[in-house]
Amino acid sequence: MEIERVFVSDNKFNFEISLSVLNHLGRNLYRSFITVLGEAISNSWDADANNVWIEIDKNNNSFIIKDDGVGMSEEDFQNKFLTIGYSKRQKGEKTTAKKRPYIGRKGIGKLALLSCAKKITVISKKGDMEYVGGCIDNSSLDEAITDNLKTGEYELESWSIDDFNGLHEGHKSGTIILFEEIDGGIKNTLAYIKRVIALYFRFSLIDKSFNIYVDGELVTHKDIGAIGSKTQFLWRINEYNDPFIEDCLEFLKHDENLSIDFDAKGFIASVEKPSDLKIRETDEKLTIDLFVNGRLREKDILKNIPTNRLVESYIYGQIHFDNLDDGDDPFTSSREGVKSDNKEYRNFLSNLQRKVLPKVFDKWDELRRLHGNDGDPENTKITRKQRKSEELFNAVSEDFNLEDDDPNKDTINKWARELKEDAQFCFSSYAECYISENLLRRYIKEKAIPLNKQSKLDIAKYKEREKTAKGKGNISIAIRKTEDDLSYLDMDGLASLFDKKDVSKENSLYRDSCEYKPMRNAVMHTAMLGTIAKTRLSLTYENIKGRLRELMSGKI
Repeated sequence: MEIERVFVSDNKFNFEISLSVLNHLGRNLYRSFITVLGEAISNSWDADANNVWIEIDKNNNSFIIKDDGVGMSEEDFQNKFLTIGYSKRQKGEKTTAKKRPYIGRKGIGKLALLSCAKKITVISKKGDMEYVGGCIDNSSLDEAITDNLKTGEYELESWSIDDFNGLHEGHKSGTIILFEEIDGGIKNTLAYIKRVIALYFRFSLIDKSFNIYVDGELVTHKDIGAIGSKTQFLWRINEYNDPFIEDCLEFLKHDENLSIDFDAKGFIASVEKPSDLKIRETDEKLTIDLFVNGRLREKDILKNIPTNRLVESYIYGQIHFDNLDDGDDPFTSSREGVKSDNKEYRNFLSNLQRKVLPKVFDKWDELRRLHGNDGDPENTKITRKQRKSEELFNAVSEDFNLEDDDPNKDTINKWARELKEDAQFCFSSYAECYISENLLRRYIKEKAIPLNKQSKLDIAKYKEREKTAKGKGNISIAIRKTEDDLSYLDMDGLASLFDKKDVSKENSLYRDSCEYKPMRNAVMHTAMLGTIAKTRLSLTYENIKGRLRELMSGKI
């Protein structure tokens, strides 16, 4: 029998990576200019830089980012920066030499640097060493990808120190990156760029050892704009504070700390009008955003836990949840969001929804109403009629607001606030009276119920009284929509036409109307009712409403 022989080759095999992997990993995923800035700024943070300088040259359609971090040696540049997938955390380290939490994770964020410009030149120096670096021309890189070259077959192009406009002078260590021929040009203003940096990179504002400059101007929390002066109420989560909150303090009408059993901190704030959340000179608006280690990782987190509450249109904030960075990489490939199925992120959203938002939402409604603004109609702690009456009061009282510099402004506002509770009751009581009496008039007409002797006398008396009043007021126009006789009778006069019984013996609409009348008249004359009278009026109205509903339905 012939024995089959199996041959085993002594050759060794290894992976060879095509340059096209750069596109698959993310070179084409990064579309946002701010994401490019973000990766460069994050790299500077991880390199323990104290300063980052961003120099914009719109005329030449280029910009430069420079830092004074530890820099790179020739070995670092090749084996760390140019090695896609190299992570600073590979040895289990989570912080830099200065004990800053690392922002970078996968080692592919550097691909963002290739996404917004035709040509990118990176140079770096470590201590007293000479600069090392190279130039990546995206057009030649595209050709190499088309030719299916392997990563080891593509070499970076040479660079010239003259391209850096003297920014290397006095540069002891760190990295400088030159971006040339920006796709679509640099259209954003310097103010916009500073504002977005201030919004997206909180670590640059919180840590005083790290500064970012745009064309020589330090980025601060004031670059966010006038939102501080438009903020009404603020809730700190677990004693959180930063310079932005301090800038709001003089304008706040409410500042409260929420001590929550929640592995996060931050703040949620609200503005007076939804339009106040618009970020000037941008298409963006302020939202409640998630930050991890000081960098924005998910914008508008409420989109993942929608409540459909009106309050969402008024609030913004920052929630810092650094624990999200402890386990498996939770961020999307584009580094512009968090993976929606990440367990830690889902737990975070659940805690936010259960432990934080209900406290903020309920208090917001209470505070808005306290300060004369419309609140949240979804909050059922007050009735719909009460809320609508309150909103009507707010709208009317605005007619009497004085100018901010008027010395009597605070006094008048105080008087108006003192009227609010009574007005809320009286406005709804008037509406109840108006609707019930007019429905009753229509019922009497429909049933062709005739006037009686007393009602005719009353109508004649009221008409004469109105004629006299018009004469005193020199008024010749018709006041009433129609001269209908029934319009001169109030509830008891109308009820007497068909439901007049012995009030000492039987319940009737007429009996309830007689009890209703003195309090009704006080409301009609804008008087403020006492507590007992309010209760009595409300109870009597409920009786009247019940009998009217029975009348309209034909049950009596």
